[in-house]
Amino acid sequence: MNILQEANKIIYERSEEKERQYGPMQEGMEEAAKIASLLSRKELTAVDMYNAMIALKLSRQAYNHKEDNLLDCVAYMASLNDYQNNINNESTKVKGSKNTK
Repeated sequence: MNILQEANKIIYERSEEKERQYGPMQEGMEEAAKIASLLSRKELTAVDMYNAMIALKLSRQAYNHKEDNLLDCVAYMASLNDYQNNINNESTKVKGSKNTK
């Protein structure tokens, strides 16, 4: 199985067991942003957390090749894309529902 297929499996075919252990990935990033914001005393978003995790995986990869680094990086990118699409879809719904008289 190639790395893109594996990343797809991680993001789109996530097992119920992983959901029970870690919770939904996007909600986890939102919660991580809240915790990191408290620790850093700076407001961070879920998008910031995705970017930080992608950066971490790439920095590890730069130090030493490990397929898991690349796999996780691609999986975070896919989940980030979905997250941002969901945000865009929600803001479009809100804008579309405004009553303009």
